[in-house]
Amino acid sequence: MATAPLIIFTIFALFGVSSLTAAAETPFVLAHKKASLLKLKSGTERVSVSIDVYNHGSLAIYDVNLTDDSWSTKIFDFMAGNTFNSWEKLDAGSHVSHTFELQSKVQTTYYSAPAVITYRIPTKSRLQVAYSTPVPALETLAEKTVAYKLDLAKKLLAQYGSHFSLGLIVYLFVRIIFSPSAKSSAGNAKKRH
Repeated sequence: MATAPLIIFTIFALFGVSSLTAAAETPFVLAHKKASLLKLKSGTERVSVSIDVYNHGSLAIYDVNLTDDSWSTKIFDFMAGNTFNSWEKLDAGSHVSHTFELQSKVQTTYYSAPAVITYRIPTKSRLQVAYSTPVPALETLAEKTVAYKLDLAKKLLAQYGSHFSLGLIVYLFVRIIFSPSAKSSAGNAKKRH
């Protein structure tokens, strides 16, 4: 019985501490990195990389630096933009985006590391660090015949699916109307005998 008041006191203490820490003013930085492949007619492939940095906290952050050095120059050529960017300030509740474009040189499966975001907050003198989400494996210059056929089927279904469905419904309706029913043909057979 003596443990019940202790448990209740512990729950209230934890609730109090959590409400105090939740009310504290801090930045909360999230970064999302995504890459998409675009196959060109010349047989080359471009990789478009986009990194979104969000400040979901209640304080502005300063001296925001984004670096994404995970793209090997042995595998990719830089076509547009660069792998780093900086912003003087990112207000609470806002976000910024950075994009760059690469071109694949070799056929491979490539794993890119998360981008690194460094920033300062007014209440701490030490530089803060955040990491973006990683990009799933990229298969550059890979033969995608099965995926291509599936994408073509999806495209045709999206474009002509409603027409096909309407034609199928009309066909079934006509078939039902003009086909003799089983009961009427059985009744006609009895009348003949």
